[in-house]
Formats: sequence, structure tokens, C-alpha cells
Amino acid sequence: MSNASTYPMSGGPAAVSIASPAAIVRELLPTLAERAEHFDETDRFVAENYALLKEAGLVEAGVPTELGGGGADVAELAEMLRIMAHACGSTALAFSMHTHQVAIPAWRWRHQNVAAVEPLLKRVASERLILLSSGGSDWIGGSGTAVKTDGGYRVTARKVFTSGAEAGDLLMTGAVCEDEYGVLSVIHFGAPMQASEVRVVNTWRTLGMRGTGSQDVVFEELFVPDKSISFVRKAGEWHPVFQIIATIAFPLIYAAYLGVAESARDIAVQLAKRKEPTSYSLDLAGRMDTSLRAAQLAHRWMLETVARNAPSAETVNEVMIGRSLVAEHAIRTVELAMELSGGAGFYRRNGLERRFRDIQGARFHPLQAGPQARYAGAMALGQPVTQIY
Repeated sequence: MSNASTYPMSGGPAAVSIASPAAIVRELLPTLAERAEHFDETDRFVAENYALLKEAGLVEAGVPTELGGGGADVAELAEMLRIMAHACGSTALAFSMHTHQVAIPAWRWRHQNVAAVEPLLKRVASERLILLSSGGSDWIGGSGTAVKTDGGYRVTARKVFTSGAEAGDLLMTGAVCEDEYGVLSVIHFGAPMQASEVRVVNTWRTLGMRGTGSQDVVFEELFVPDKSISFVRKAGEWHPVFQIIATIAFPLIYAAYLGVAESARDIAVQLAKRKEPTSYSLDLAGRMDTSLRAAQLAHRWMLETVARNAPSAETVNEVMIGRSLVAEHAIRTVELAMELSGGAGFYRRNGLERRFRDIQGARFHPLQAGPQARYAGAMALGQPVTQIY
């Protein structure tokens, strides 16, 4: 992973050499940290933080330099998100959704010579478009309905968990279409958030990650022209494009949770040092750091898997094993941090209870524990994984 990349300054695609995305975000940490408690307590989307990230050039960080962007690779983007999460988990998690939607077409452009993604990447760089992901609501099974009509499709759907919905320009999503023989396919497209047939429903009242603005997005007879369909796949089965998505997206998403766990550990250590150590506190601190190291090592394995540049059923398996290990050990790290901090961790002013709530979100992204174990088991025993998700 390089320590610096080339990033465009504001106002267009002309590139100049400045700091890496990690270095840029470090400069923003005091502001992000100062705002975090307010967003959490009010259930407000981190809109002001998105404006800050845009101004800093991080929206286009993952776009190839040849197309006007920063040229950061997945490992560099993951480092950016991990550091960001130390200050505000909600900002990091929401921004990871945009970041992976940029990193995926950028990877396809670099490694598969897919020219069709160029217009989107150029627009992200020049217009600083925010891309949204419908995530778990649009996983392998697909969701919503697409009815074929002249020149395209009419789509009706409700996409839940759409992080950053109010700031988004394009929602990268899909809908299920049934042909005359009853065969279900999923069409994939970018839905313009400004279309009159698209509306955001304010449903995000949650335990943690309250500032992500992961609202429902509703399509009411949205017309999607044929030329806007990026690809079509069979519903309910893994497709090569989804192998790319799963391999690249989850190391970025789980970088945010790793950062939350790291920051919880740091807070707990600061609080514990206010008292004389005991054999019990030493034990807790040791177990906490051991658990954190396991999460860090698992996340490193996810990034090493991405670096193979060969997405497949096998890389999905390795990334999802890593995803489960990061989740398990990050959650355990924060639990131990709460215990180590004692009663001080129970006070909101210390920030640890927010991390405790935020880290719970690591449980819910695909592949969740059950499907992930079945997928890994099928791979181990040489059984098909096409319909395990």
C-alpha cells in the first residue's frame, strides 16, 4: 500500500500530487469527532461531514487517475475508512457504501478493461457524485419488481438500509423481472435519486450507527430505459459480477467496524489508567488487545485476498470468513473495553457506549453467520455454493 496518491483538487479532473486519503482524513478527525455525539443523539444524517469529505476530495479518491480521480486502491481506501471510524463510525460506515460503489467499477476498469464504467467514474470525479448502495436489501435474491415495457422497465420497489440516502445522486440497485416462462432475473441499474418517482422514507431509528441516514428508498413506477441496464443475472444465484462486488466491498465496509473497535480500545485504556491496575484489569486489557489483534489480522487477510485481483467463489469464501472473524472479534473487543472501563464506560460523555452500540451493526451485513458458515462448509466439502447467500 503506497503512502501517497494523486488527488484532484476541487473544481474538476485536473490532478495534482497531494496526501494519501488516510493523511487527508487524519486532518479532518477533530471536526468529525466533535460532531459525532450530536449526530448520534439526534438521529441526524452526517450531512455536514459528507460536505467536508467532498471538499477534501475524498469522494473521487477511488477513481483511477486517468479518469480524473485519486487512484487509491482498495487497501488505501480501507485505511481511510478505518481511521475515519475512530472519530465517527456513522460517517465511516455510510461513506464506505459510496466508496465501494466507486471501487468496484474502478477495479473492473483497471483489471477487466470494462470501458462501459468509464462514464460513471468520470462523473464521480468531475461532478463529485455520491453513489448509494441498497446493500443487504438487494443481495443475491434481489428485491422489487421490474415490468418490461416499451424501451425499458417500470420498477416498483422499497430499498431498505440505504445509507446516506439524503445525500445520494445515484442508487446502484436492481429489481426482479419475471419472463413469460416464469423465470426470474435481476436487472441492475443506477436510479437517479432526483427522479419524481423516487422518494426517501425516514425510517432510521436504530440502536447504533444512527448518523448513517440508512433510510428506505421507494420507487413508484420508475422508468428505467434499456440503455441504463448495466447487466442482467439470474435471481437467487451468485453471478461473476457479484463475486467481484463481495470480494471488494466487504473489506471496505468492515474497515469501519475495525476502526470503531480500535477507538473503543483506546478509550477503555485511557479510562482504566485513571485507577491502579489489578490482576483483573490486566487480564481484561490483555484479552481486549488479543481480540482486537484477531480482528486486525482477519481484516488484513481480507485485503490480501482482494490483492489477488481474481474474484471468484474462492475469494468470496476467504473474504466472508474474514468478515465473520472481524465482526466476532471487533464486537468482543468492545465488550471487553466496556468491562475494562468499569462504570465510566456507562457514561455517554466518554464515547464508549456509542461505540458499543455502533459495533452491533457488524452482525447484520451479508453473509451473516449462518449463510457464511454454510458457504465455507460447502467449499470445504466440494459442494456447490451457487445458491448459498
